[in-house]
Amino acid sequence: MRFPFYKWDRSGQRSESPTQLPVAQRSRLLKPESYIPDQGLQDACNVALLLGQPLLLTGEPGTGKTQFAYSLAWKLGFEAPLKFETKSDSVARDLFYTYDALKRFQDIQSGLSSSNVLDYITYQALGLAILRAQDTKTVKHLLPSDFPFSGKQRSVVLIDEIDKAPRDFPNDLLNELEQLYFRVPELGNIKVEADLEWQPVVVITSNSEKDLPDAFLRRCIYYNIPFPEPDRLADIIASHLGLHIDSHNVFLQTALDLFYHLRLPEHGLRKKPATAELLGWLITLQRFTQDEKNPLSQPDNVFRTLSCLIKTAGDQTKARGIVEAWMKKQSLYQNG
Repeated sequence: MRFPFYKWDRSGQRSESPTQLPVAQRSRLLKPESYIPDQGLQDACNVALLLGQPLLLTGEPGTGKTQFAYSLAWKLGFEAPLKFETKSDSVARDLFYTYDALKRFQDIQSGLSSSNVLDYITYQALGLAILRAQDTKTVKHLLPSDFPFSGKQRSVVLIDEIDKAPRDFPNDLLNELEQLYFRVPELGNIKVEADLEWQPVVVITSNSEKDLPDAFLRRCIYYNIPFPEPDRLADIIASHLGLHIDSHNVFLQTALDLFYHLRLPEHGLRKKPATAELLGWLITLQRFTQDEKNPLSQPDNVFRTLSCLIKTAGDQTKARGIVEAWMKKQSLYQNG
């Protein structure tokens, strides 16, 4: 498989056959078994599991809030989390089910309307989890004919980036999240509750773009994932990439030094690079320079891959200057 995959030349010739591209390397970073939580996160999770309360996670982007839900489900032996991606127009009902009133209206107009309201209902993350926490016979009358039901099971539900939603969204979920039930007005306002012993595990993430209501916070177990210290970050790299940090690994020690240097507050980057971006950068450096023991021994490699770490136009201009100044101080580059 040739590399680089895309390269311009003056010939203007098209590839004679479709280029074979690799499996996305990012998949290496999403394996739940590679996730390494800190002790505080483990403790907060165990408190949430003991009390049966949602676990609310904050922390700067890239610290692993979302991926923790996948690690938790994997570790508990559950299926992958049922994920609800919060939007700016999300309402509380969306977390449980959606009702396609427009389609039903259109079907009525065209004479195709079904008499079964269930044909227009789609259950969403927490609604699915609550249904799964019941015997089939108990909820059979609530399920569309094509609903996949393999028997009673516990689920992990991920409510991702709840701070994107309108302020009323968390306020409208207070009782439902606490008691794990929902109602379906379209089915006669029937109440659907999870079996106490099979209640779903709820993980909620927030980027703290806006404050959450106090009443909502009281119902959650809270943990702020701190940015990892160098030793822990080295463990994370080893787990995800199979690379080991020690005093003899010049590449990784140098990469970490530059990474933390870019994150220094005095440099004023608007969007500081995070753990996920560091992992992607290391993968890219390895592939860009497969034959070098230390890809960072060639300054050009840093600039060619800086787009992995720096994500705004203003920061990219600023970061080039930071990297150039950093390089001048490194004995590694004195003879470069």
